[in-house]
Amino acid sequence: MARAGKQQAEQAYSADSLTVLEGLDAVRKRPGMYIGTTDSQGLMHCLWEIIDNSVDEALAGACDDIRVILHADGSIEVCDNGRGIPVDIEPKTGLSGVEVVLTKLHAGAKFGNDSYTAVGGLHGVGSSVVNALSSRLDVEVDRGGQTYRMEFHQGHPGVYTDVDPDKPSPDAPFKRTRKGKPTQLRVVGKVPAKRTGTRIRYWADPEIFNTTATFSYQQLIDRVRQTSFLVPGLKITVVDEHIEQTGDRSQDEFLEVDEGMGLQLPEDATPVEEAEVAGVDGQTQIVEDQGSEDESLDQDAPDGDESDSPELRADMTTSVNIANLDSEGHKRVEEFLHTGGVVDFVDYLSQGEPVSEIWHITGEDTYEEETQKVGDDGELHAQKVARKCGVDIALRWVNDYDSTIRSFVNVVATPGGGMHVDGFMNAMTRQVRKVVEANARKLKVNLKDPHTKIERDDIMAGLVAVVTVRIAEPQFQGQTKDVLGTAQVKPIVSAMTDDQFGLMITGSKRGFKDQAARVLEKIVGEMHARVQARKTKEVTRRKNALESASMPAKLSDCMPGNDDVAELFIVEGDSALGTAKAARNSAFQALLPIRGKILNVQKASISQILGNKECASIIQVVGAGSGANFDITQSRYNKVIMMTDADVDGAHIRILLLTLFYRYMRPLIEEGHVYAAVPPLHRISLAGKHKGQFLYTYSDDELEGKLAELKRQGMAYNEDIQRYKGLGEMDADQLADTTMDPRTRMLRRIRMEDAEEASRIFPLLMGDDVPPRKQFIVDNADDFDRSKIDT
Repeated sequence: MARAGKQQAEQAYSADSLTVLEGLDAVRKRPGMYIGTTDSQGLMHCLWEIIDNSVDEALAGACDDIRVILHADGSIEVCDNGRGIPVDIEPKTGLSGVEVVLTKLHAGAKFGNDSYTAVGGLHGVGSSVVNALSSRLDVEVDRGGQTYRMEFHQGHPGVYTDVDPDKPSPDAPFKRTRKGKPTQLRVVGKVPAKRTGTRIRYWADPEIFNTTATFSYQQLIDRVRQTSFLVPGLKITVVDEHIEQTGDRSQDEFLEVDEGMGLQLPEDATPVEEAEVAGVDGQTQIVEDQGSEDESLDQDAPDGDESDSPELRADMTTSVNIANLDSEGHKRVEEFLHTGGVVDFVDYLSQGEPVSEIWHITGEDTYEEETQKVGDDGELHAQKVARKCGVDIALRWVNDYDSTIRSFVNVVATPGGGMHVDGFMNAMTRQVRKVVEANARKLKVNLKDPHTKIERDDIMAGLVAVVTVRIAEPQFQGQTKDVLGTAQVKPIVSAMTDDQFGLMITGSKRGFKDQAARVLEKIVGEMHARVQARKTKEVTRRKNALESASMPAKLSDCMPGNDDVAELFIVEGDSALGTAKAARNSAFQALLPIRGKILNVQKASISQILGNKECASIIQVVGAGSGANFDITQSRYNKVIMMTDADVDGAHIRILLLTLFYRYMRPLIEEGHVYAAVPPLHRISLAGKHKGQFLYTYSDDELEGKLAELKRQGMAYNEDIQRYKGLGEMDADQLADTTMDPRTRMLRRIRMEDAEEASRIFPLLMGDDVPPRKQFIVDNADDFDRSKIDT
């Protein structure tokens, strides 16, 4: 029987079973391979691909003005005054350069060694992938005194017939070019001979992206601001048509902003003629071009004299039409232009009192690299080429404990660092150690003690730095481009840092003597604090329960073997513990009571934390260590749930617990393992035919709404509404149903979307410095919103 089944399977699996996806169809079938996900992250990734193409033009010295327009219909438009996508015919494919760039994977000028020397996108898939994942994409190119236009539906070229050219829509009738047949660019207008540029407008395809995918305006602004720092002199403007913003800027000023970017319409332009191909039920109608009905798509593009014909004028649109924005006010417009480069970037990132001014390391060197180059015969050949490596680093120290280091290759962020960061940090550490050893007596450093050695963490405390390099064809570790892998960059960055930073930190460079002294004093202070903390920790470990073989006696643990689903409830008070014991499922739910408010670890030293009974118990029970030694894989529980009373004291206890997790067990929050239980405030007992049934509410506002709803429905209830003052007042079955049973409870997951903002706000709200906290409360008093606080 088994042999017969195997033979049938072999006969069924043949070459006919294989599916070959060609061109952009493969992108639509497996979008995650190209943009990571089809949620919000992928939606933003598409925008980065288009913006980066314009930024690459700026890096090549061909563009100084980029505009990103968020249209009210949900489409996004990116305009630049770069060289414009080539419009001539690519000899191998017989297609125009525009069609090659937007429909062919791994095609573009970045594979050669002449058109671009430092770019962010290297794989030649960006524009074509965005095209494939868009329900509609329009492109206009200004070159040679003319404006060329082309349109696509889900990656396929053709022509849209919009009822209103000023309001293009992906639902308009679409005539698709016959498969395998090149689509000639249409000439839709004239521009001054020296004007060049590209405008791409696309509508993300709802068939591809999840319904939960949302566009993040703040991510866009952060990315644009970052890029403006990294490319000095590049102006980037973001226009958001969704939000009206009144102000002093007049309509004439917006027309001035638009000058040089929008398409200039002839004065005798006529309205769009009614399309002969109608849409079906408002949806896009795809019509295959068979070559007989409209041969104009197959003809050569008309010359400049023919561009004034009514047919061409009917196709003309103004991509950047700032003049048509709201007449009474104007849409939100944010403009970014920085001339100081990474120096301005470090100044922007710096928080706190500066210890030094901004130090600047810059220069250029060459290296040799073996690469594959396309030869005259069209084949790839290995050859050694000379590369240039531009280094641009800015740094300063501030009075803080955290470090902020941003690294980039060209304009691509490398959050994982790489060779450029390694070269910088190695050289800086080497130079600091050398200076400290040379001035040991003055700095009060005992060189005989092996522990009193400057470590990288001592140097990084309070360091704000931006490390950038510009190289051609960088090698990244993986498609995500998190880490630079080009090994030749490391010695170049290291040598420049040795030379220039060495003069600064020794005070040999004019004007740096006092700054260097302050920096060295801070670094040595950090070293002494680290050494003392280590000694205190070792002593404490020998004396407290953290190294005990047994768990705290007050822990009510769950059954072993359920680590993948185990839950640790940190319970406020012994009275609540008794109820929780009866309400829990002991197979996977553990209970650890805490007495009152734990230590505020933001204000405490390491020795105080490890000596605190409550903090020590939590660290011990979680079982994954703390601080730099925390290993989340060793955690004994999948969820850590804070279960406190639904009052102000309970909220304060949660904040203190979160401070402990954030400072010493941060991966628990970063990876989504910390939760807050949501116990109810009220219980409504129903009467009449619903007697014996109960409703729970979680706020006074919800209670009022629920009671009003019951009255409207004519449902009777007991007027004596039970108000829980604490968890201990609840019966076990009530606590289980509302707060502990996974089938009926509600949990609030604690997330940390913005680590940088969290690093700033925790010291502000929980630290020793009172005046900034008071000022924060005063500044935000008018913006009070109950939905923003945990009550």
